[in-house]
Amino acid sequence: MHNFQMNINEYLPLRDVVFYTLRQAILKGELEPGERLMEMQLAEQLGVSRTPIREAIRKLELEGLVLMIPRRGAIVAKITEKDLKDVLEVRASLERLSTELACERMKDETLDEMKVAHEAFKEALNGDDITLQAQRDVEFHDVIYKSTNNLRLIQMLNNLREQMYRYRLEYLKDGKSHQRLVEEHEAIIESLSKREKETATNIIVRHVYNQELAVMQKIHENEEAGAGKK
Repeated sequence: MHNFQMNINEYLPLRDVVFYTLRQAILKGELEPGERLMEMQLAEQLGVSRTPIREAIRKLELEGLVLMIPRRGAIVAKITEKDLKDVLEVRASLERLSTELACERMKDETLDEMKVAHEAFKEALNGDDITLQAQRDVEFHDVIYKSTNNLRLIQMLNNLREQMYRYRLEYLKDGKSHQRLVEEHEAIIESLSKREKETATNIIVRHVYNQELAVMQKIHENEEAGAGKK
């Protein structure tokens, strides 16, 4: 039995509450890649019937978070090299554009807000709460997005954020990456404060690429560990 619980939202239909509960459990790793989703067990844990569980699993399948396997049923989709590359290719392009626009449009008070967000991120790294670390990392990048003053771009980046969440958590689980993240954030702040567009975009792209390399290594390690058990 897992620890996650359903948070009732009076403004949402029950099926949507169940969907978001299971979605977050997958993104946070509480439901692990390869794990079977047992309708009856999940319904019992969340205190609902099997119908909203079944509907949620169908929606999760459409998002690529769940796979339907013949004779096994629904399982949590594993993080694959192809999925990682696809998501981070898109993210790198959007991050580059947002950084270019931020260089042109960021105000001094927004730059101060970014520094505050970075300090909050560093403070979170001192603890063991990976979900808090991920949230603080998101908040740091959100300041850049907001400074673009481009609502369509912000919307696209926000939509991508959920797909990025699994990879962000995997990256943060590796304590060796923390110092590099801090240094990259500080370099981003410095280049934006100096309005050095080319430098800032190069740093942000490298920032995304380093995440890809680190998570790719974990994928390979997991594959090797799985092969060793056979």
